[in-house]
Amino acid sequence: MPRLIPHLWYARDALEAARFYASILPDSRVDAVETLAGDSPSGPEGSVQLVQFTLLGQPVWAISAGPHHDFNDAVSFIVECDTQDEIDGYWDALGAGGRHVACGWLTDRYGLRWQITGKRVQQLMQDPDRDKVRRVTKALLSMVKVELSVLEAAAEARA
Repeated sequence: MPRLIPHLWYARDALEAARFYASILPDSRVDAVETLAGDSPSGPEGSVQLVQFTLLGQPVWAISAGPHHDFNDAVSFIVECDTQDEIDGYWDALGAGGRHVACGWLTDRYGLRWQITGKRVQQLMQDPDRDKVRRVTKALLSMVKVELSVLEAAAEARA
């Protein structure tokens, strides 16, 4: 059975990034590191590094191979949390040295985009009461970091 494995291209520091992520997320580790043993279009022998790692049990591969394309919002990793404490912890750790954006999105110090959210957010957004969903959506769009208590209050508010 084939597997779907995300592959990330870093201009540099793929191994450093993998170690950083693995130090924060459970069931995460660096699995293998290889350096290309020959010249490549990205650089001379020894300058390109391939990194295989695991994040939350999911295999991820990365390469440090010089500038190619920067990360952007078109691709992000979602960390779906059970509690506000988990959201706060991952928000602070992954966002350290990066940039907090909006609606639970952040850009880490390596330029990768993350969405730090709660499982409860998805449940609230799927509620059959469309007015409740509108209130939750309005509250979510006003946030930088996801605050579950604020979303719950918005869900229960009456016009």
